[in-house]
Amino acid sequence: MSTLALNVESIVRFLIDLLNRHSPTGYHVEAMPLVRQAFESLAFPGLTLAETPKGALLVSVPGQRADLPRGLTAHADTLGLMVRAIKPSGRLKATNLGGVNWSAVETENVTVRTRDDRRYRGTVVLENPSTHVNRNAADAPRNADTMEIRLDARTTSADETRGLGIEVGDFIFLDPRVEITDAGFIRSRFLDDKAGVAAIYGALLALRDAGLRPAHDTHILLATYEEVGHGGAGGFPVALDELLAVDMGAIGQDQNSDEFSVSLCVKDGGGPYHVDMNDKLMRLAAAHHIPIKPDIYLYYSSDGTAYWRAGGMARVGLIGPGVDASHGYERTHLASLEHTAHLIARYLLDEAR
Repeated sequence: MSTLALNVESIVRFLIDLLNRHSPTGYHVEAMPLVRQAFESLAFPGLTLAETPKGALLVSVPGQRADLPRGLTAHADTLGLMVRAIKPSGRLKATNLGGVNWSAVETENVTVRTRDDRRYRGTVVLENPSTHVNRNAADAPRNADTMEIRLDARTTSADETRGLGIEVGDFIFLDPRVEITDAGFIRSRFLDDKAGVAAIYGALLALRDAGLRPAHDTHILLATYEEVGHGGAGGFPVALDELLAVDMGAIGQDQNSDEFSVSLCVKDGGGPYHVDMNDKLMRLAAAHHIPIKPDIYLYYSSDGTAYWRAGGMARVGLIGPGVDASHGYERTHLASLEHTAHLIARYLLDEAR
C-alpha cells in the first residue's frame, strides 16, 4: 500500500486564496488564473492545461494506461448577483446568479464591478429596512423584488448612479468573509465548490510528492457554470470510462453527512449515481481508513448530472467535503477537506475498473 502525505497547509493556503477571488457564474477572469497557476505548479510529466471557450480549465495528467481514461470535475464558479435595474432612488435591483438564498445574504457587504472595472462597495438590504420606520420589516418576504443594493456612494437618482459607470448587467460580488478557527473550522461563503477544487489540487499534490502518477489517464475539468446547471455538460476531450464529480456534501435535517467526513452522494435531484462507482468509493474509503458518509440530496444537482444529461456515457460518482449551511455562510472542517483529498488520491491510484 503506497504511503501518501496530504499537505493540508498547502491545500488550505490555496483554498483561502481561491475563496478571496470573486467568481460568480459568468465571471471567471479573477479566479481561473489562480487555479491555472496552482495546477500548473504541480509539474507532472506530460501535464497539459487548456482553457475552454467558456472559461473553464481542463487539466490532463497522463496515467499508467490510456485505454480507460477517467475524469474529475469540480466547479470554481459561485453564487452571486447582477444588476437588474437602477431604481429612481439610485439604489440597485439585483437578479440572482444561481440559487441565492436571499435571507442568507441580507446585510451582506458587496462590491459592484462596472464594465470598465470601477468598483463600488454596498450592502444587500431590504427595501425600507429600518424597524423604526417600517413596522412590517421583520415579517416582509426576502426575494429579488423586496431586496436592493444600497450603494456606498453619494447618489439619490438613477442618473447619478449611471454617472458612476454602473449599468444593468454589472456583476455584484458578495463578500466571502473567510476565516479559519482555532478548532479547525473553515467559515466562508462559496465553499461550494471551491473546497472541492482545493481537494482535487491536494490529491494531485500528494501524488506528486510521493513520486506517483494516476493509474489511468485523467482529465480534470474545473468548471465555471455549474451553479446554473451546465458547467460539466461539455469540455472533456475524450470519451471517459469513469467520471468522479467533487462537490459539497449538504448537511441538515435528515442528512447523514457531517463536517468531518467525506460525503458520498448516492442520489440527488438528478437521480442515483452509478452503483459501481458508489461501491468502489466505499471500498477505497474502508481500505484506507477514510471516514465516509453516504447520503441523498433531494434539492441538489451536480456537474456529474449535467455530463449525463448532455449525453456522457461514463460511470459517474460524486463525493465532497461536508458543508454546513449550503448557499449561505458556509462551514466545513479541515478534517473533511483532508479526507476528501485523500479519497480522491486513492481513487486516482486505483487500477480497478
